Amino acid sequence: MRTKMDDIMRRVIPIFIMVLTLFSTGLGAQRSAELGVVIGASSYYGDLSPENASTNTSQYQPSFSFFYRQNLNNTFGFRANLGYGRLTGDDSLSDQVFRQERNFNFNSSVLELGLIGEVNLFGFGPGGNGPRFSPYLFGGVAVFRFNPLTEYQGQTVELQPLGTEGQGIDGFGAPYRLTQISIPFGAGIKYAINDRINIGLEVGLRKTFTDYLDDVSGAYVPFDVLRSNNGELAAALGNRTGEFLGTEPVDTEEGALRGNPNRDDWYMMGGFTITYTIFSDRGGSSKVGRRRGGKQFGCPTF
Repeated sequence: MRTKMDDIMRRVIPIFIMVLTLFSTGLGAQRSAELGVVIGASSYYGDLSPENASTNTSQYQPSFSFFYRQNLNNTFGFRANLGYGRLTGDDSLSDQVFRQERNFNFNSSVLELGLIGEVNLFGFGPGGNGPRFSPYLFGGVAVFRFNPLTEYQGQTVELQPLGTEGQGIDGFGAPYRLTQISIPFGAGIKYAINDRINIGLEVGLRKTFTDYLDDVSGAYVPFDVLRSNNGELAAALGNRTGEFLGTEPVDTEEGALRGNPNRDDWYMMGGFTITYTIFSDRGGSSKVGRRRGGKQFGCPTF
């Protein structure tokens, strides 16, 4: 029987093959390398997103990334990326009464390490090696770490160790993993201001293979079952409707859903990019750099 990890690997392996193909395509071609940063915002899409998640400014949190980009030629390149962002979701932002009464909220940091291939649609040549402007598409694979937290009675609480959907109890499955794989993809534009400095703008979605970025996925667990097995705090945070209504804890009917278990969560990271071209080599020459306008360009000297 095929497992979820089998499905993940079925998607990841072709991406690695694509990256290797891009690398082999670029051998002996015009190459350059850049160091860069992305400064912008991150956002989350899942069970606790408001209906207007794409335009709700409260959903957007600061993010930044550092990356090394290898341009194999004017069309293809790849980059190694280290990114950090924040994700938030809150039922109080919903217009739907049942969502407000559900009363869940979370926030989480996300640390991401990715390998991403890029295709410059118009061709791009940082370091004076080609066109100075191009839109581009990108896609790859990443490993990310998250940890959903919530606010309860003035305290910040880690949700995953609690097992709010019965994780760890016989018959309810194992706790979800906080380290997961995602598939980043998106689009951007880039412009070479001069032979060294390049600027741009990009937006990238992350397809994940978990429905627990927000700690909400499946069905409610009876209050007494959670309390006796995972503790008082797990029971209190497994169903927060009573907290919203100002009543005793509410027990929903058996099988009632907390979220949508058929749809995994997503997140987004994007923003303004600025890079510095640290290496430019034409035609696979062993020389580091080339002449442009009577000036030698290559590795910076100090």
